[in-house]
This record gives sequence, C-alpha cells and structure tokens, in this order.
Amino acid sequence: MDKKKMNVESFNLDHTKVKAPYVRLASVSEGINGDKIYKYDVRFCQPNKEHMEMPALHSLEHMMAEHIRNHHDTIFDVSPMGCQTGFYISVINDGDYDAFLELLEKTLTDVVNATEVPACNPVQCGWAESHSLEGAQEIARKMLSKKDEWKEIFA
Repeated sequence: MDKKKMNVESFNLDHTKVKAPYVRLASVSEGINGDKIYKYDVRFCQPNKEHMEMPALHSLEHMMAEHIRNHHDTIFDVSPMGCQTGFYISVINDGDYDAFLELLEKTLTDVVNATEVPACNPVQCGWAESHSLEGAQEIARKMLSKKDEWKEIFA
C-alpha cells in the first residue's frame, strides 16, 4: 500500500521501524537570509510501546529548555512531542551531529544533578502543579544509560 507523502516530516517516518532511544537529524530548513535550522528528533521512548508521563515530561521540558542554553548559544526551540515519546530540539546554524550529542549529554547530566525544576510556579508556568523533578531525572538517567545507542535509529 502506497502512502501519500505528508507535509510533516515525522508523519513520513515509519514509527514501527525505529529503535528508541535515538537522536536523529529530522530536517534542515534554510531561511531567506541563509540561516539554517537543524531540527533533531530526540526519542526517549519506543513509539507505541511506552511514553513519558506528563508531570515528568513537563519538568524535563523546563529543565532541558533552560539548561541546554547554558551550553549552546543558538538553541532555537525545545519542544515535547504530543505522543510523549520524545522532544524536537532545533539549533540555528550548527549542524554538527556529534557536537549535538555532546550537548544533549551535558544537558541531561544537568537534569540528573538538578535540585529544582526551573520556572515551576504559577507566574512562569501554565500548569505549575503538573511537575515531577524525580520523574524527569529518571527519564534523563535512562536516556544517558543508553548513550552508546543514540546513533542507532532503526532496529
């Protein structure tokens, strides 16, 4: 059965063939002034088999979004996937995959060593009651323990 090519890159990915955890360059987009945005698919959980619970995912989002910027100047965005299996992380003008893996390792290590979730309050967060520092740290530890597998995208 031929499937129609979709506009969204990840909708064209066969989620039954990937092996999480992994980190893959999902797309490169070029702006009108020549800037390039490198979008990474950082998959923590095996699609359709497991997922991150929302309080842990929410805290991991806050922590990664804050801490990753301590290590890199051109992070464009850190966005959780709606399926709760990973994140998209976008970087401007830096397509060095191996350097991105090092950046991710540093960021996840920061998460493991954190003592609080940044911006975890009603003024700075839209659902401040839905957080889990311990849950986020467990996800980060699990991802770091599989670091040697991050480049293996397909089973």
